[in-house]
Amino acid sequence: MNATRSAFSVQNLDFYYNTNAKTLSNINIEIQPRKVTALIGPSGCGKSTFLRCLNRMNDTIAGTRVDGKILLSGEDIYGEKMDVVNLRQRVGMVFQKPNPFPQSIYDNVAFGPRVMGMDVDMDKIVRESLERAALWDDVKDDLKADALSLALGQQQRLCIARVIAVQPEVILMDESTSALDPIATLRVEELIAELKEDYTIIIVTHNMQQAARVSDYTGLFWLGELVEFSETNSMFTKPKQELTEAYITGRMG
Repeated sequence: MNATRSAFSVQNLDFYYNTNAKTLSNINIEIQPRKVTALIGPSGCGKSTFLRCLNRMNDTIAGTRVDGKILLSGEDIYGEKMDVVNLRQRVGMVFQKPNPFPQSIYDNVAFGPRVMGMDVDMDKIVRESLERAALWDDVKDDLKADALSLALGQQQRLCIARVIAVQPEVILMDESTSALDPIATLRVEELIAELKEDYTIIIVTHNMQQAARVSDYTGLFWLGELVEFSETNSMFTKPKQELTEAYITGRMG
């Protein structure tokens, strides 16, 4: 595949938490635009560390080091010309537990555009973002309400709206339904399916059924290595690696 046609092109990526702790080893992967890519694997295998390499969240941890290249639409995100603030606007992130700010629903969604000085119609951006996150109908009559008063599933969709408001290219989701009940989880999964029309989405999940339901591509991480990466249907029906088959059938992991 041509790297410039991929949303992300990851080439020979190694990641270290310190000089002696190599956490990711020789990761090569092409993330396709406007598709959902799921990353699966046991706890501690490097999925979330890899995800945080994609928007340089690991930079906030002292002593970390990255070797290799990560290209976002052909641009080296670890290159000298990359503005990290701009990168995190282009590559938004939704975390495991909903983390709305202790502000109103409106101010949560408007936060990013305000901080970035975006020249936009704020009311329009807030409404459109909440609509895209399937939350507008729930909150439209009380946008001044405290965001923390929302149910957990609504809070997570608010966090998704907050990411959408800064008009990213990519949305990263790190176990973003693990704290939710089954109904709220289904709402978020339906939302993912809708959002991929406009965004590249990469999810980390322990739930293989979820990966099978929502993703177009799946990658299996194991002990810091990418064991297999392919279209999801192929991965779950005809895995190429014995380790992949052992993991998805429950014999390992």
